[in-house]
Amino acid sequence: MSRPIARVLTLLELLQSGGVRTAAELADRLGVDERTVRHYVGHLVDLDVPVESVRGRYGGYRLMPGYRMPPLMLSDDEALAVLLGLVAGRRAGLTGATGTASETAAAKIRRVLPERLRLGLDALLGSLAFTAPPGEAVPPEAGVLLPVADAVNHHRPVLIRYTAADGRRSERTLHPHGLVAHAGRWYMTAADLTAGQDRMFRLDRVTEVRTLPGSFEPPEGPDPAQRVLTGLATAPYRHEVTLRVQGTAEHIRTLLPAGIALVEELPAEGGADPEAGRWSRVELRVERLDWLPAVLASLDRPFVVERPDELRGLVEDFAERLAHWARHDPHHA
Repeated sequence: MSRPIARVLTLLELLQSGGVRTAAELADRLGVDERTVRHYVGHLVDLDVPVESVRGRYGGYRLMPGYRMPPLMLSDDEALAVLLGLVAGRRAGLTGATGTASETAAAKIRRVLPERLRLGLDALLGSLAFTAPPGEAVPPEAGVLLPVADAVNHHRPVLIRYTAADGRRSERTLHPHGLVAHAGRWYMTAADLTAGQDRMFRLDRVTEVRTLPGSFEPPEGPDPAQRVLTGLATAPYRHEVTLRVQGTAEHIRTLLPAGIALVEELPAEGGADPEAGRWSRVELRVERLDWLPAVLASLDRPFVVERPDELRGLVEDFAERLAHWARHDPHHA
């Protein structure tokens, strides 16, 4: 535990012992100056601990009379980390079969949190969708995530400050209708009133959120998770790839999941075995093509490259290398 945090907790223990403690007394007990004591008191107030400042000759600091500290104190970011960890662990199957332990632990944490924070976290968990196991995390700040979740839950418009991938900054008025965690990143789906279209926004690129008056009616159509996956799969990249693969969508998505590729099963071509004649159209947009030949080989199904021509050449080169390695015996070179 860092020294400032330890001193803030020591300050809390001193105030819990009752009475008014002068700034000079607290400074002496903590080994800091009076200005730092005021700074630590501000930390406690930020955590919703009702520290009162008593003026006068015998003034100082005290806890509000009758106040009892809950057995657990967490900042917004700490509470967010704990609850999201419990939810993600349950959804990833890392807890017991029934998930009872994680559910009861989350309930206990919510009970001892300040109402403001508890309601915000409940709104977040009620509006959040998971689309994939977590990847390398790019977490947004609690000051962004919680107001967005509240706006999604209560259909409230928001004003955000946003930095695009190319570094351009803008202010946008949104009707947010979905919150999605996908592969370690957080996305908000929203009607962008500034641009006049539906869009998705990465929350780690949002620097400020302000809730606006009024409300809106959420749109019909695909749910937020599907909107994000479709948006990622159709985002503009250097190469547009179209394939036909002999196989079901379920099989193809084992290696080309939603968010990477759009997969559409085509009508069966007949034959004794319907599965044998089933083909699917696969569309994806990628920055590089060099990883696709190995994926197509792993599918172990006949396929046709419709575009681009460059991919056909890469597949041929990959097949030749495999054949060469299969024939090569290093012990009889």
